[in-house]
Amino acid sequence: MKSNKIFLPIIISLSIAIGLLLGNFITNFLPNAVLTRNSKSEKLNKLINFIDNEYVDNVNTDSIVDLTVNGILEKLDPHSVYIAKNEVEQVSQSMKGDFVGIGINFYLHKDTVVVIKPLKNGPSYKAGIKSGDRILFADNFQLFDKKVSNETLFSKLKGEEGSKVQLTIYRKATNKKFKVNIVREVVPIKSVDIATLLDDTTGYIKVNRFAETTYDEFHKAILNLKGIGATELIIDLRDNGGGYLEIATEMVDEFLKNNELIVKTINKKGTEEKIFATKKGDFETGKVTVLINENSASASEVLAGAIQDNDRGIVVGRRSFGKGLVQREMPLGDGSVVRLTVARYYTPSGRSIQKPYDDKADGYFNEFEKRFMSGELYEKDSIKVADSLKFKTKKGRIVYGGGGITPDIFVPFEGNHGEEATLMIMKSGVVDYFVFEQLDKDRQFFNKLTKEELKKEILGKNKYLNSLKEYVGQSGYLMNFTTQKEKVKTYLYAEFVRQLFDEDSYYQIVLSQDMMIKKVMDKK
Repeated sequence: MKSNKIFLPIIISLSIAIGLLLGNFITNFLPNAVLTRNSKSEKLNKLINFIDNEYVDNVNTDSIVDLTVNGILEKLDPHSVYIAKNEVEQVSQSMKGDFVGIGINFYLHKDTVVVIKPLKNGPSYKAGIKSGDRILFADNFQLFDKKVSNETLFSKLKGEEGSKVQLTIYRKATNKKFKVNIVREVVPIKSVDIATLLDDTTGYIKVNRFAETTYDEFHKAILNLKGIGATELIIDLRDNGGGYLEIATEMVDEFLKNNELIVKTINKKGTEEKIFATKKGDFETGKVTVLINENSASASEVLAGAIQDNDRGIVVGRRSFGKGLVQREMPLGDGSVVRLTVARYYTPSGRSIQKPYDDKADGYFNEFEKRFMSGELYEKDSIKVADSLKFKTKKGRIVYGGGGITPDIFVPFEGNHGEEATLMIMKSGVVDYFVFEQLDKDRQFFNKLTKEELKKEILGKNKYLNSLKEYVGQSGYLMNFTTQKEKVKTYLYAEFVRQLFDEDSYYQIVLSQDMMIKKVMDKK
């Protein structure tokens, strides 16, 4: 006790002295590290407070903050983005792989919610909802003649798992109105559109994004295709804008041998993170082909680059988009989030495929127009790559960085110059709505047709082709059928089949006309 009393004043004195020294050091030698950082945020906070308290008019400072955040991010790169709190749920849900709801495909037709198709085995399907049904009320909330926003509509149809909603339905085909109770369930959002055999040994898997559930869907597809005889695989990543990097690496792992490099990321501090394949692959020996186009981006390019650089397979199609930046989602405390670029990724050969982003506006994302103007959509020789960005695959083949994945086998855009718009319209949602409206005119007639009878009806007559041309023309577009008449009819027939029968039959028709698929199959 006595010794403690002696040393206590000494300890207190030393603590005060050290505190004074540290305070002096921070004030004189670390102003930029601490004080300046605080002053930047304080400046923004003060400005918002001044506007809140002193500005002559009443303003919504939340919207001003949103504009400020967007303005800051616009100075960075095109992929660092702000997501407002009212948009977070919808954005997150698209990558989650499922949602809780009633399970329908629908669109607003003449200010009424119309069912295009109930999802098979979903809540609405089990409750007897049919294609063409109009949803008039959700419980007591009117959904027609009201210009209901998507946000409000979704809030009425979605809900907690197990919760109930009473729908008032008008069935045009029978001219009857009735009520039906539906129990909301978890409804999957597929990221693998189709997994099928193209011949006895060639499997085909189309992936539309890299979401939370994509690896599980993809792995299941591989096992199923192997089980029915597939020894080769075509992975279709066309128009796949990406998603989660870790999901892409899991999928690549199915094809590469243990310890082969999948991808490398480097952050601001120069810290490298390498991701290698493991022993778990279920398709490490069969032939692999990856299909890409100008809209294949991000995680799609990670997968294609890993297959190409490891000489595990070939890449077919057109040069990919060129997104080599990695984002991380960071919450901002009020329900909104920022997706901030935190690293660059590099393919196994060491190349960054990120294209320049001096133009951060719409021009950066409008690759189709740029490549159309340069001729790249039609001629491989029009692809401009810098010789300084040459890299070598594991077996010594030359590949290029700096602007997407250049395919090993080039396949030009389908159709001739002047017909691009027609083919793009055929692959857009416009055709879905047109076909729905055709079916809606006489659903009883179409429901009686077999697939073969439907084929004769659509392909054997010009009336649907002419009606489509008129339908599209109402939106100000002119369709050129000079050499694409039969192809357009086939796409029309395929969409009728999709809405009347099933998705698999739709893809069987469409893939039979696909130029990239034909190129791959001809190489066998």
